[in-house]
Formats: sequence, structure tokens, C-alpha cells
Amino acid sequence: MKPAFSVLFFTVTSGIGYGLLMWLVGVQLISSAAVNVNNFLIAGFVGLTLATLGLLSSTLHLANQKNAWRAFSRFRTSWLSREGVFSLVYYPVILAYALLIYLSKGELSLLTYTLGVLSVLVALATVICTGMIYASLKPIRQWHNPLVTPLYLLFSITSGALLYACMLYVLEGQVSRSITVMFLLLLAVSFIAKMLYFRVIGKPDGATIGSATGFSQAHVRLLDAGHNADTFLTKEFVFDAGAMKLLRLRYLMIILAFVVPLGLAILTLAWDIAPAIFIAMLSLYAGLFLERWLFFAEARHVVRLYHGDQRA
Repeated sequence: MKPAFSVLFFTVTSGIGYGLLMWLVGVQLISSAAVNVNNFLIAGFVGLTLATLGLLSSTLHLANQKNAWRAFSRFRTSWLSREGVFSLVYYPVILAYALLIYLSKGELSLLTYTLGVLSVLVALATVICTGMIYASLKPIRQWHNPLVTPLYLLFSITSGALLYACMLYVLEGQVSRSITVMFLLLLAVSFIAKMLYFRVIGKPDGATIGSATGFSQAHVRLLDAGHNADTFLTKEFVFDAGAMKLLRLRYLMIILAFVVPLGLAILTLAWDIAPAIFIAMLSLYAGLFLERWLFFAEARHVVRLYHGDQRA
């Protein structure tokens, strides 16, 4: 599949934004302590801005942006529609929660707790729906995988934890050791899940040109593509970056998304070198962007079988 910058930016940036907001509200609800209103509003604004920028960028991939509203009309059958609905529902919930925090000067009432829990659930639902948009597509074996949605959720919560640690340092002047430790644990789980994903999609168990054409007892090969110029299908679905390039980018992604943030977070904990955590955040963002690019570039739609590929 051809990676589209708008979709990459959307999934990574909005995921980080929702992750930050989930941590921000979740920690407040668990600690049961009075909220620092100024810090909450600043961190919440950052998280909501990231989520909004990501959602807005997703419309750039549409051929006709003015028809974007149609995505909300199929909630019962479409994960894309569910994602759109949940993303819109999230705004009044989180804004109402923020308003109550502001009016009560940080005190958490029963109504505030309820809205806080609801905001976390809606954010989770939004990220899950984003993952399910891809995981529900049976024609793409690399996406129709039980690890896809958990990885979307893991990367959102993990990156949100690191950004939350960065925000706490900016707002309070010290590194939160507990949040940083949680980030390290989540990063380890995310790494294991991603390596399992690479192992699963590497197995040659998808559809073949023989099964696609119904000639399972014979060797089938393409003699004529049927067209002498690129089509929409070849431009979008028959994207090929090259095996060696993809392998090198996998190694680079592992370094940027896992190795560098891991080392810098440990450095922050061991020697209290706070600026390292900001470099870790930049590295993680770049790594997640590359991870999402690979997620698309390594996906092989079954339509490729009708353009010469032997296996999807």
C-alpha cells in the first residue's frame, strides 16, 4: 500500500494526543487528589491540539474533502464511521470535564469523576476504532491481524506516557519517576508486540496468484497486465519500496522508536538528566512515524496478484 503522509501524521499525532489526555485524566482520577488547574489546562490543551491536528490531517487523504461528513453515516457497519463519531463525542466530554475542574478549582466531584472516566473510555474507543479500520480489512493479510489494534493502542498509551512525563517536567520542574518507569514498561511490551507482528506477517501463508485465479493445481504467471500506463490500483495498491530498503528501515525504526527512547529514559532515571527525556520524545515520534510508514509500505493487497505478484 502506498503510504500517505496525511494518514501517517493523523495516526501518529492523534494517537499521541489521545494518549496524553488519557494519562492526564487517568492519573487525576486514580490519585484522588486536588488537580493543579493551570497545569491541567496547559497539558490538556497540548493533548487536544495534537488530537485535533491529527484528525484534521486525515481529511487531506480524501479525494473530495467536502464529502467527509458521509463518514459519520455508517456507524453500525463501518469502523471509520465509529472512529469519526467517537472523535467528535470526545470533545464535549473532555471540555465539560475541564470546565468542572476549572470551576471547582481542582476538586473532584462525583460528576467530575464520571466525566473523567467517560473521557478516558471514549479516547480508548477512538484509538481502537482507528486500529480496527485497518485490522478489519481482509484483503490485506498484514493488516487483518489480531496484533494490529493492540499495537495502535499500545503506541498511543506509550507515547502519551512519555509526552506526559515531558509536560510534567515543563510544568513542575522535575521528572516524574513513576510515569517514566511506566513508559519503560509499556515500551518493552510494545517492542515485544511489534516483533511478534513482524514474525507473523513474515510467514508465507497468504493468498497466491493460483488461489486468486482458481488454478490451484497449476503454475500461474502474468503474461500481460492489460494496460500500458499506471492506474489507480497500481499507484495505491502495488507500491513496492524494495526488500532491502524495507529491512534497513525496520532496523532504523527499532533504533528510533525503542532503543534511543529506552536508553534516554534510563539515563533520565539514573542520573536525573531531564533534557534527555525531550530527545527521547522526538526520537519516539520519528520512530513511530517510520513504523507507520512501514505498516503501509509492507501491506500487500490481494489485487497485486492480478498484476503479477505470486503471493500476497
